[in-house]
Amino acid sequence: MAAGRPIRFFRNLSAKIAAIPMVLTALVVFTGGTLWTVTYSFTSSKLLPRADFVGFRQYDRLWSTERWLVSIENLLVYGTCMLVLSLVIGFILAALLDQKIRFENTFRTILLYPFALSFIVTGLVWQWLLNPDFGIQSVIQRLGWESFDFNPLYNPDIVIFGVLIAGLWQGTGLVMCLMLAGLRGIDQEIWKAARVDGIPMWKTYIFIIIPMMRPVFITTLVIIASGIVRLYDLIVAQTGGGPGIASDVPAKYVYDYMFQGQNLGQGFAASTMMLLAVLVVIIPWAYLEFGGKKRV
Repeated sequence: MAAGRPIRFFRNLSAKIAAIPMVLTALVVFTGGTLWTVTYSFTSSKLLPRADFVGFRQYDRLWSTERWLVSIENLLVYGTCMLVLSLVIGFILAALLDQKIRFENTFRTILLYPFALSFIVTGLVWQWLLNPDFGIQSVIQRLGWESFDFNPLYNPDIVIFGVLIAGLWQGTGLVMCLMLAGLRGIDQEIWKAARVDGIPMWKTYIFIIIPMMRPVFITTLVIIASGIVRLYDLIVAQTGGGPGIASDVPAKYVYDYMFQGQNLGQGFAASTMMLLAVLVVIIPWAYLEFGGKKRV
């Protein structure tokens, strides 16, 4: 070791000391809380936690409960549609704004504004808009189209799509901004070369621009997917899980069993399954970002 050269551990010592509270929080609160939840999901805890281990009984009950199966189905439908539609709509809006249109800042602000609202506010707004008595259906019927029928929140078969409308309205603006940032990072020489070669714009986007924006798409997918898994407040504000259990989701199932049903063991089992769903999202993202071939 060269004389006077500091030991590697003591480099940036002040920054490492400043990070100690964050590290302790991550280890004690997040990691410790996660392990505690998983451990007690194998118990028969009711109102209070107790170390009465019953094996996989809570998980057997969980996957034989109709409400849980309905919530999983709703999450799959909502999640699939949300991923696809928010990416497609967000990218199209970003591509349109990237054409240096007039009043771009105004349009960008308007499109991003819903994201500044909480899911509670969004749910209440769309609950009013989709109400058949004074919402969109009522307005259009008063304009003369009396046979118009649009009340998804009161139809158990399509209620989750009514929730999807509110989710897209709030979240698409963020996706648009992320995509627009990625598009603005593309070298203008690529566009000039594509125009010189006579490549149509849609082919330029599909075969050149989108592959170059791979990191942006991966990051956006992770953000959207994490929001899908923890979907709760939008459901509570808009439908309350109804009609019946038609719009129930896993997060609401966990909350109801832990705090209303006084069945901690069942709530812990459901939250553990949600943790597995998050890991299914995080692990592939971490591998794509940090694994594979090392960059030279």
